[in-house]
Amino acid sequence: MTNEVWLSEEFVIRVNRRPNQRLRREAFLGPMLPTEVGYPEVVAYGGELGADWLIVRRRPGEVLARQWPAMTLGERRSATRQFTTLVRQLHLATRPAGLPPIDVAPQLLAEREFRVVEPLLAAIDDVAEMPYVDRSVVAGARALVLDTGSLLEPFDTDHLVHGDLHFENVLWDGRAITALLDFEWTRGGPRDLDLDVLLRFCAYPYLHVAPDYENETLARDYAPVPYWIAEDYPELFDHRDQLERSRLYCVAYDVRELLQHPPVAPAASLSPHHPVNRLERTIRGQSHLDRLAGGLDLELPWDFASPVGPPLAPH
Repeated sequence: MTNEVWLSEEFVIRVNRRPNQRLRREAFLGPMLPTEVGYPEVVAYGGELGADWLIVRRRPGEVLARQWPAMTLGERRSATRQFTTLVRQLHLATRPAGLPPIDVAPQLLAEREFRVVEPLLAAIDDVAEMPYVDRSVVAGARALVLDTGSLLEPFDTDHLVHGDLHFENVLWDGRAITALLDFEWTRGGPRDLDLDVLLRFCAYPYLHVAPDYENETLARDYAPVPYWIAEDYPELFDHRDQLERSRLYCVAYDVRELLQHPPVAPAASLSPHHPVNRLERTIRGQSHLDRLAGGLDLELPWDFASPVGPPLAPH
């Protein structure tokens, strides 16, 4: 989605043409990651601003999301359990000294400002000036952030989060996960920050995969995954205000995307997945997060039974 990727039998070559040198961060971080995550060996890094590149040794396996449609329920459960184990190991890793900052993190949240939500509030003010944005949505977003933003304090940055956690960034060899990939968004942050991208991927997986198998990628096939993760990694959901924290992360993500993709027409004529419409659903309590809190109906496969309740339900 953000880099050019070239594959040979032995190597993966990635080229980033954006002026942010995110691959420089990954080349720095990769060798310091826990061995359990399977990050590939860094062979070389180079380039300059606007054209940096990274070469890593190719790991075995295929993209898990590509394999998912053909996998049995048992295989999916096993893959999710392994995935959760690797994520837990990543979250235990200490943020290395000297990790370069991210140019614009996926969620507009600060690490060292007076309030972690300061960048988000400033961005909401910018959104208020956009045409085709309902002023009640802007007011609702601002009120939500002001009312609940303190729930993100203190904003722990001592340990690593992946930042772009979904099954397009996982390799699967048919029996085992062989690697987590694409750590260019990795930062120090509270572990539940990784729920934001992960849960939106489970809700709308077809938006995250390559076009050639988008039509085979069904939300119904991913519906059990948040329940499985909550079973295997309950600490990821253990904050007493988990739904409210997740909603803040979601707003911080969607507002950033809205700044990048302003609406060009009234919201009703745009895709339901446009960030302006996603933001409205989040503010109105009608998003995928509310389904995972038990507030809205959630379609689950007929052969699925969960030993845990809705992952985001109040404890």
